[in-house]
Amino acid sequence: MDTFKEMQTRGHEQVLFSHDPSCGYFGIIAIHDTTLGPALGGTRVWAYQSTEEALQDVLRLSRGMTYKSAVAGLNLGGGKAVIIADPKRRDRESLFRAHGRFVETLGGRYITAEDVGTSPIDMEFVRRETKHVAGLLNLSGDPSPVTGYGVYVGMKACAKQRWGKDSLAGKTVAVQGAGKVAYYLMTHLKNEGANLVATDIDQDKVKRVVEELGAKAVAPDAIYDVKADIFAPCALGAIINDDTLKRLKVEIVAGGANNQLAEPRHGVELESKGVLYAPDYVINGGGVVNVFGELQGWTMERAKRKAQEIYDTLLRVFAIASRDGIPSFEAADRLAEERIRSVAALKRMWIAGDR
Repeated sequence: MDTFKEMQTRGHEQVLFSHDPSCGYFGIIAIHDTTLGPALGGTRVWAYQSTEEALQDVLRLSRGMTYKSAVAGLNLGGGKAVIIADPKRRDRESLFRAHGRFVETLGGRYITAEDVGTSPIDMEFVRRETKHVAGLLNLSGDPSPVTGYGVYVGMKACAKQRWGKDSLAGKTVAVQGAGKVAYYLMTHLKNEGANLVATDIDQDKVKRVVEELGAKAVAPDAIYDVKADIFAPCALGAIINDDTLKRLKVEIVAGGANNQLAEPRHGVELESKGVLYAPDYVINGGGVVNVFGELQGWTMERAKRKAQEIYDTLLRVFAIASRDGIPSFEAADRLAEERIRSVAALKRMWIAGDR
């Protein structure tokens, strides 16, 4: 893998590596774009099989954060961090304090937060070494409630676009993943009267949504074959691919997972099949809204009000797609890029003291 070529292709500003042998820390931070503000993005802990696999992930995720913040109307750029480690590792303080020292070297160009494999407690360890961290205990903490709510209102926008009204009552939603975001999403769907089909590799999580929310459980691989109105990917990415596309029996794909399309062509193929796709970084933007709210001192309710804007943003994306004759994922990119370009083009005013 040619790292510089990948950076050039994706438009990254910086990619940094760090190693602390005292605790076995191996971390990568990728800063994609800081036109709109400091790069915000969570820290993911995963047992990557290789450095190349970790690098590919952090590059994809950081670029997605730039676009996510841009379409959400936030004054933030995009970044991401990954730590190559077992996410269930028990001795976490030294690992995350080492990570905090790495974040601190960037002087605020990158702000980290919780992500897959991390928790608000881990962010407290990071906070001991740097102030450039969010998702802390007793502040915004876990972003899942706001993220799940944002996916829910985005799903209603999809219903409005496809069926002319945004009610989800009586609709069948097949949810892949039963983790925190999916749980909050399914809670809202249940309250509106939707029918739930759910799966997860963790059977305890599946049991919870079956018992508490009345979901029907299916095997992990069987979720693609469920006949439903909406498929909601809420696990890891690249699940819209050559295999799954042939199996989906839905009218809408709208979920909380990042990087749902294995390749851009799969978004084109969804379009050709007549399936409405909610671009992932638009519909799951509630998480970054939640973190931004913490940085601004917002309450949870204010963060949720901001996340409600996902509804109108998705309708704008669908309008651009219809107007320009392009797939929805390209329309979302166009909306994000237009905002970044407009801010980048602003002229700097002279300030007293300039020389």
